[in-house]
Amino acid sequence: MRIWVPVDAAARALGADEVAAAVRACGQQPIRNGSRGMVWLEPLLEIEIEGIRHGFGPVEPDEVAAILADPRGHAKALGPVEELPWMRAQTRLTFARVGVTDPLSLEDYKAHGGLEGLKAAIAAPARIIPEVTDSGLRGRGGAGFPTGIKWATVAKAESPQKYIVCNADEGDSGTFADRMLMEGDPFTLIEGMAIAGIAVGATRGYVYIRSEYPDAIRAMRAAIDIARVAGVLGASVLGSDHRFDMEVRVGAGAYVCGEETSLLNSLEGKRGVVRAKPPIPALQGLFGQPTVVNNVISLATVPWIMANGAAAYAAHGIGRSRGTMPLQIAGNVKYGGLCEIAFGRSLGEIVEQIGGGTASGRPVKAVQVGGPLGAYFPPALFDTPFGYEEFAGKDGLVGHAGIVVFDDSANMMALARFAMEFCAVESCGKCTPCRVGSVRGVETIDRIAAGDPAAMPLLTDLCNTMKWGSLCALGGFVPYPVMSALTHFPDDFTGRARRVEAAE
Repeated sequence: MRIWVPVDAAARALGADEVAAAVRACGQQPIRNGSRGMVWLEPLLEIEIEGIRHGFGPVEPDEVAAILADPRGHAKALGPVEELPWMRAQTRLTFARVGVTDPLSLEDYKAHGGLEGLKAAIAAPARIIPEVTDSGLRGRGGAGFPTGIKWATVAKAESPQKYIVCNADEGDSGTFADRMLMEGDPFTLIEGMAIAGIAVGATRGYVYIRSEYPDAIRAMRAAIDIARVAGVLGASVLGSDHRFDMEVRVGAGAYVCGEETSLLNSLEGKRGVVRAKPPIPALQGLFGQPTVVNNVISLATVPWIMANGAAAYAAHGIGRSRGTMPLQIAGNVKYGGLCEIAFGRSLGEIVEQIGGGTASGRPVKAVQVGGPLGAYFPPALFDTPFGYEEFAGKDGLVGHAGIVVFDDSANMMALARFAMEFCAVESCGKCTPCRVGSVRGVETIDRIAAGDPAAMPLLTDLCNTMKWGSLCALGGFVPYPVMSALTHFPDDFTGRARRVEAAE
């Protein structure tokens, strides 16, 4: 009997280790896979029945023996996992193996298409950057910058040493795609970084992971060791003339180190503060050398592109938003988790159909997209297609595709205040608009809450100053949640909504 129990951090937090122990107590040895992304069903136990994996969840340890004794008749039986509505709604490319394979089995990885992209890259190194460019892949960490252009810039730069840096400092609230990928399919990130190294002439790579991700750190370090022994990394990548090796570096948890230049300073052992640009990291990055800095999902998607071709990837999506995006749906939502879809679906479909609406059963009031610095979208904007330019056209951000749902009990002025307070706490202090503006923002919103109407235009002016005067996106993006809350939910700032609620 083949049995799978996730080793993903979210599944473990919900009792997956205890379920795995119960499976072993029944005389079976479970395979510890990644999470399928259906967090509300974790721990999700899978059993192969007649060659098809059937799911059971959420499973308690004391239910395991009965499930193994009679899988078909148990009340927790969900049927074939691939046929569940959540799975059928997806286009899983980057996450195709997550939840399917043993994350630390290189043989399992290769059996499911792993290393085919790297082999294609080695066979035709000159085709790598054109393929990545033609695929339309953009930075999945939030900026959305075309990956191929960044790689081409580094490739053209003259230097005896170049670097590939993976930004795994996933600090946005409501985001967990990087963590799930590293814990569930670490070899695909290693493969993507090796391909990037071959493309631009870099021989050294670093994965910068926040310290709050101990499971991901362990998984990546173990996978790197396995890859090095197998010849995927080292002096001769897969027996070729290309050299590439990499290691994990752990950050101390500063949110601002998610910004690429602050991350590079941290990697160099310096204080994590933002660098002024130019020069850009592609020309003078880590230790002053040309450096590719990409997000986990960006790099982990490259192997699929190289194995299947740019046209196959670009066939998904809309406009300039090509391919797929792993959505991380969280907050007050019925079905929270990770769902990889092609760009183009409406925000309303994502929230109401995929996410199932609110967990409380109350109406959706707002959805924040793009992390703590993303805009709040009201139901009136739910027809907005999920895409970079489409969201920008509505004064919003796709960001890292974290989607946090709020019901009609949410106080939008309090959430706007939180955005300013968050910026004040996490600011690196390098520039005045962010360092001082965020503190003044908290004070100004408190004045509005106290009933001072003169503070309202001050808040608008302050947001404008922060948006255009801040050195990086931390201060520059705070106006998105603040101004969207003020624009779409003005009653929450005037006190009218609170007066109506009190009267009821």
